[in-house]
Amino acid sequence: MITANHIIEIQAELERNNAGFRKLPGTALKNTGGETVYTPPQEPAEIVALMSDLERFINDPDCFAADPLIKMALIHHQFESIHPFYDGNGRTGRILNVLYLVKEGLLDVPVLYLSSHIVRTKSDYYHLLQTVRDNDSWEDWVLYMLEAVEQTASHTIATIHAIKTALFDYKHRIRAGYKFYSQDLINNLFTHPYTKIEFAQRDLKVSRLTATKYMEALSDDGFVQKHKVGRSNYYVNVALNDILLGKPK
Repeated sequence: MITANHIIEIQAELERNNAGFRKLPGTALKNTGGETVYTPPQEPAEIVALMSDLERFINDPDCFAADPLIKMALIHHQFESIHPFYDGNGRTGRILNVLYLVKEGLLDVPVLYLSSHIVRTKSDYYHLLQTVRDNDSWEDWVLYMLEAVEQTASHTIATIHAIKTALFDYKHRIRAGYKFYSQDLINNLFTHPYTKIEFAQRDLKVSRLTATKYMEALSDDGFVQKHKVGRSNYYVNVALNDILLGKPK
């Protein structure tokens, strides 16, 4: 179940404040020319009531029987039109998309990063949001969101396959070239785009001196790239970092 309180908690985490739903009028959405194109609900009581209705729409299948992907598109439009927060509505709404797909069983974990597609096609996104408000053009909006899911899913699958290939490449080469190879080491290198001596020491259950020797050896041969930030050394997994940044091979 996804509640209005959950949505408030998401926004609070993103914005690092506890402002909650908007309580003062004056919020308006403007185009690049500074003209007001949409004024969301202004009264605090109306915002609370609309978010309560949205909560029911999200969680009650009898409210609207439709494919979850279509319903996700409708939920997103309604949330962005309510615009319940002073700041962080866009990011909160995009997180809500993914959480809804998890809730509906279309995702096991929230790995579908729709934000990338939406930011890349920002002009279409805002145009279609407004076209629904002006002309009730729901079909174009839903098709846009379905395309966002399709393209993002394809990109995510390709990224996962690339990470898997890189992991096995590191595994085979490190196992062939280093006596200190272990599966724990590979897991440490691929859990995050970077590791630190403390992380290797913890995961491999070795001394700090030994963990340092391991990381320095991998750095010398190009598996990781050493960066010093302040007093700490960070060892960036070169292959994994390139994949996540979309760098060509």
